[in-house]
Amino acid sequence: MTQPDVASLPAAADLPSVMAESLFPAIIESSNDAILSKTLDGVITSWNPAATRIFGYSAEEMLGQSVLCLFPAERLGEETLILQKIARGERVDSFETVRLHKSGRPISVSVTVSPVRNAAGRIVGASKIARDITAEIDNYRQLDQFRSLVTSSFDAILTKDVQGIVRSWNPACERIFGYTAAEMIGQPIQMLIPPERQHEEQAILARIQAGERIEPQETERLRKGGERIHVSITLSPLHDAQGRIIGASKIVRDITERHRSEQRMRLMDSVFSHTTEAIVVTDERGTIIEINDAFSAITGYERHEVIGRDPSLFRSGRQGPEVYRAMLSSLLDTGHCQGEVWSRKKTGEAYAVMLTVSAVPNPGGGESRYVALFSDITSLREQQEKLERLASYDTLTELPNRLLFSDRLRQALIHALRQKHTVAVAYLDLDGFKAVNDRWGHDAGDELLVTLARRMQSVFRASDTLARIGGDEFAVVLVDVGTAGQCETLLNRILAICAEPVSLQGTYVSVSASIGVTLFPQDNGDADQLVRHADQAMYQAKQLGKNRFQLFDPASDAAARVRAQRLTEFSRAMRDQELVLHYQPKVNMRTGEVVGLEALIRWAHPERGLLPPAEFLPLIENHALIEAVGELVIETALTQLQTWNAQGLRVNMGINIAPQHLKAENFVHDLLAQLAVFPLVDPEQLELEIVESSSIEDPELVMDVIARCQRHGLQFALDDFGTGYSSLTYLKQLKVNSLKIDQSFVRDMLVDAEDMAIVQGVISLANAFGKSVVAEGVESRDVGCRLLALGCELAQGFGISKPLPADEVPGWIERWSTRDSWALLSAQEGAPLA
Repeated sequence: MTQPDVASLPAAADLPSVMAESLFPAIIESSNDAILSKTLDGVITSWNPAATRIFGYSAEEMLGQSVLCLFPAERLGEETLILQKIARGERVDSFETVRLHKSGRPISVSVTVSPVRNAAGRIVGASKIARDITAEIDNYRQLDQFRSLVTSSFDAILTKDVQGIVRSWNPACERIFGYTAAEMIGQPIQMLIPPERQHEEQAILARIQAGERIEPQETERLRKGGERIHVSITLSPLHDAQGRIIGASKIVRDITERHRSEQRMRLMDSVFSHTTEAIVVTDERGTIIEINDAFSAITGYERHEVIGRDPSLFRSGRQGPEVYRAMLSSLLDTGHCQGEVWSRKKTGEAYAVMLTVSAVPNPGGGESRYVALFSDITSLREQQEKLERLASYDTLTELPNRLLFSDRLRQALIHALRQKHTVAVAYLDLDGFKAVNDRWGHDAGDELLVTLARRMQSVFRASDTLARIGGDEFAVVLVDVGTAGQCETLLNRILAICAEPVSLQGTYVSVSASIGVTLFPQDNGDADQLVRHADQAMYQAKQLGKNRFQLFDPASDAAARVRAQRLTEFSRAMRDQELVLHYQPKVNMRTGEVVGLEALIRWAHPERGLLPPAEFLPLIENHALIEAVGELVIETALTQLQTWNAQGLRVNMGINIAPQHLKAENFVHDLLAQLAVFPLVDPEQLELEIVESSSIEDPELVMDVIARCQRHGLQFALDDFGTGYSSLTYLKQLKVNSLKIDQSFVRDMLVDAEDMAIVQGVISLANAFGKSVVAEGVESRDVGCRLLALGCELAQGFGISKPLPADEVPGWIERWSTRDSWALLSAQEGAPLA
């Protein structure tokens, strides 16, 4: 026996790897998952039989091809990401995606990708395992569809076990029974069953356990609050995987309304069988063959007078033939017709009936019969017409009321759009009507309203509508008014009619009217908006003196709405503490001393950023909010002053006071009360800056406010001086401590001779009246030097410093104070001061 070459045999330690390597091809070939390899460029280098089964391509078709042919267009980007991770040596763990079958059919797959290395450990490609999970995904989708069906079902769908314990509960269950799923799951179904029907559940469970399906049956169940409802229920056994019955599925339909309808129908049948409604029976040709006594009682005809006659005998002529043709067509098509018909009694008197005609087939196959039932509803019809008139007309003036007016207005607007016509909507209120009521009584007032309504009605066309809206208010719809001038002519006639004296209780009484009017489609609102706009215009007419009309202006209204919206936003900003103060230093340009700060308000808008006062103060200039803002500025400034004083930083602060705030009744009292809250603040540190306009409009009040404040040590400055019209005499009387030259003059004083002359004049006036002067808007060294030469030492502006947040002020003052004085700084052309 030949001995094997021992040297050629693998070592015992290498046997597992040798066996593994020999098994790998077999594993790959027999795998149910697609296993393939590809280069780092995505070119396929191996392809197992499962890949052919899953993707439909043979190995010959795919080897050397790009793996991208398996990717839908919308998923091509996945390969780039996969190859990037493989190149980094990373493994792409299992993820679900979609690939394409050879036929173009999408396949749901679970994919794992791993890097492939050569003997040297370098990554040369990737191995990919793809598992077809299309069936699983389809199952999940079917399950989702089933869940969606159960969730969206209008019928209650629930399950219970064989003990009758609820195990599932869809949304319709909650709608029908009132219990949430949390309240019912785990609870016995008997909670829903009335006491006298508890036996039903035992019978149901017995049949379910016997494997029977319970076809729809009607019964009663209970809602959460104890209310009884009628339901139709269907039950089917539920089986587990071994086929054992584990419970039941139950579908419940709420038929309460249908049951009530059926009860009503049975009641109606009973009523018709025992009531005094007239009954007429005819043959197939319509010839009367029988009547009941009620027929004779209603119509006055005896039986022998109508037998063999045609029912057309009773037509009153109040309805056209089209009514009868429609009823006959319905009767022939459906075997039934019903409607309200006007008929005629034997005396010739017309009366209204509610008529129902039904075809009755002959069970023996002979000639069909027709049965007509009717009752005399004349009094009901007359009452209905009366109620309809009461619902649509004013009982006093017999004019259309608000309801009918609104309907006619909407119809007029539709017609105007279609015909491109103009519609005028007017709102009228009587001036002085209350005085008539108070002096002469309500009866006289009613008589006045009736007289004026009749007079106004005589002016309008039949297509127009005059309505009484309530009290002494009327509304008018004028269709196809033509031009605005024609409308004005008609409105002037109405004003003249309303102003004509009316005889009441032996004397003549006169009132007038205020009318607001808007034109559609120039005012392109809906019916309700047009009435509101006309009403607004009417109030404007009253404010302008009454006995006139006022045309609504859509542009002005839009502007007012925008302003109201902005005021609302500003109120929110105050509530949300978005208003902040920045502080601009004032310095002595000759000595370099920081003489004070001016508190300037800013709006820290959450979307638009930091807004200057010009963006929002004009909005509230004549609004009550201006005083609230002023109070806020004073309180914030005093709080900051007290903080700085406590830190050893003592500065004066200027605060701008709006004219409306300055003239407020309690301004001085409230200001002193605020000062009392801040004991570390010296009143002399506070300088109130007022504008010329506030002092010119009410000089005596302003001088009194200044005097009262100055007695407590407060300082005053006249801001933006030179922009107003103050007289020298008035300036002499106005005991302000300083004048501030408006920046509009300072900024261009070196290039504008008129501005230079104004600046010189203000400085001279200040010196003449013994007041200090501050130049605003100093933006360059040259302007500062020129101001010093003119005798103005105090200044502020961006050339010195922009307005600063409070936390930046101490640092700025420290840096500024360490510099040489203005006079010693090198005269650098055009350089800023700081």
